[in-house]
Amino acid sequence: MAEIIRAIDPDAQAAGNAIQFVIDDIPLFIVADPIADRMRAMVPIRSAEGLATDELMRLMQANFDTALDARYAVAQGRLWGVFIHPLSPLEKDQLLSAFVQTINVARTYGQTYSGGALSYGGGDSNGIYQELLKELQELGEEI
Repeated sequence: MAEIIRAIDPDAQAAGNAIQFVIDDIPLFIVADPIADRMRAMVPIRSAEGLATDELMRLMQANFDTALDARYAVAQGRLWGVFIHPLSPLEKDQLLSAFVQTINVARTYGQTYSGGALSYGGGDSNGIYQELLKELQELGEEI
């Protein structure tokens, strides 16, 4: 996983079981716990202070349908985009998809609240998301 992340961002910073890096000016934090067999990809979105009840309801609705495998979560006084997955079966393309979906729930917060990996409409969004996924796959192709 660290090799893939460093192929994407050579300036990635590791500390213990965590690594921080940037994709398209968006900071991502990855925490992996081999003993618990879990990984978590996280993107900070905003302070959780002042989130209204209707906004929290909208976030929960998005978690059900449009956020896909990423989710909105509140922790440590912040709203986050997160992707949580078992670590051992995680493959490269799943990891890259996790990055794209987590970035997209942050980007689309307040608008479509979408993980963006799938699009059921005829708009432009799917092409934009697929282009980012393709770029990440090409960066890590030799791994």
